[in-house]
Amino acid sequence: MSRASKLTLAATGLGTAGIIYFVHWAQEQEKASMHKGVERDMEKQRIRQERQAEFEIQRRLEEEYRQLQTVSPSIEDQSGGEVKQGRGT
Repeated sequence: MSRASKLTLAATGLGTAGIIYFVHWAQEQEKASMHKGVERDMEKQRIRQERQAEFEIQRRLEEEYRQLQTVSPSIEDQSGGEVKQGRGT
């Protein structure tokens, strides 16, 4: 075999090995990023469930407090006046 054909064969082999390595590396990177996405989704679901549980606790407490406390309308409400809300107005 001539020297040129040996160099061509070696270059082709190295190029093929490089391409195969790059494809496997890219697949691993993609797999890792997809797994991170799954982890983020699971974390979001966990946070959502915690917030929902906290909301349910607050709702039950509100119902309990409403049963224990009587709420009467304000004096302005009874006279037909407008009740203003906000800062000092």
